[in-house]
Amino acid sequence: MNPTSRHAPAPPAQEQGPPPPQSGAAGRRIDVLDILRGVAIIGTLGTNIWLFTHPLGPPSIFFRLPEADSAGGAVEVVLRWLANGKFLALLTILFGVGLELQYRSARRRGRPWPGWYLWRTALLFLEGALHFVLVFEFDALIGYAFTSLIVVWLVGRGDRCVRAWIIAMGALHLALVGALTAALVATGTGSDATLGHPDVYAVGTYADQVGLRLSRFLLYRIEAVFVIPMGVVLFLLGSRLLRAGVFEKSERGARIRGRLMVVGLGVGAPLNLVTAFAGPGWFLVDRYLLPPLVAFGLLGLVTTLAHRATGEHGLLRRGVTAVGRSALSCYVFQNLAASALCYGWGLGLAAEFDWARPWWPVLAWAAIVSSFLVLSPLWLRKFSRGPVELVWHWAYLAPQRLGRGS
Repeated sequence: MNPTSRHAPAPPAQEQGPPPPQSGAAGRRIDVLDILRGVAIIGTLGTNIWLFTHPLGPPSIFFRLPEADSAGGAVEVVLRWLANGKFLALLTILFGVGLELQYRSARRRGRPWPGWYLWRTALLFLEGALHFVLVFEFDALIGYAFTSLIVVWLVGRGDRCVRAWIIAMGALHLALVGALTAALVATGTGSDATLGHPDVYAVGTYADQVGLRLSRFLLYRIEAVFVIPMGVVLFLLGSRLLRAGVFEKSERGARIRGRLMVVGLGVGAPLNLVTAFAGPGWFLVDRYLLPPLVAFGLLGLVTTLAHRATGEHGLLRRGVTAVGRSALSCYVFQNLAASALCYGWGLGLAAEFDWARPWWPVLAWAAIVSSFLVLSPLWLRKFSRGPVELVWHWAYLAPQRLGRGS
């Protein structure tokens, strides 16, 4: 999802904080990051599948949020709670880790920073914009591009500056979520909102859906702006956790991971379960406030399990690792596959199996995940990167080749 470059860049002397500590050989690949990215991609579909499989499509999030007013509703609330916001936050943390690795590469090579990383950010924005228009309303890449434009100037600064930004952005995010949640709870808003064109996903054409996305661009993309403060915090914490040694197979790394699991899984997850059952008015807390805590716990847990595994790696680990290495391709693939399965221009299963909720979305998720767990390792036997990553890498290097040739 966050492809690394061999041409990444180094900050001017006055911008540099203390040199980032090195863990292991310079430039060595951190294998557990591929596993974490793979888990994050799989989990992200666990959130989005509920939107694809609804007859009203992704805009169903504005019409009715699930409530525990029946046995089926309670089951759906629990199933959504397992993934909602957590894996998106994990992916955001990993973007911060990737940015830190790019910064280290730049420092090591003596290249200017941010340099070509800004071109990477532009490509990320373009990819996100295309994905939004052509595939999915709630694409995450545009938000990552905006966040990168801020964090790229902070990653090399001293700890005091970074800490101040984390506190300030965290306070801003907390204030926004708190104020909006108070308004939602006070007014009883959060469910049964009304928007036009409810049948476009069940019976409309592909062109109808593209037109609807364009006509509601500001509505669908407001999330990309709203999550910037949270994104800055998670990017910077991902960067600093890498420096602290969270991925090391050492006593220091184990100690950090243990603390993350206590806070994320011992405190964040139970609180998040409470807000999941608290009703639609608590939607913002349920998605944007507590899930990032859980994501840190997941990072600690997955890394610990990966380090404890010994002997030959099984099929599942190889599949998840391959998904992580081709994360951008799998992200696009899973949304295309879900669209083809669920929408009226495809197989139309969302309307056909609406009676089978909440179980049919789980089966759809399992089928799509199984497909790219099998396809990703097969693709990577022949190619060094996923298909979208190959195009992305070519686009990243193209202007540099032109510059060298002129």
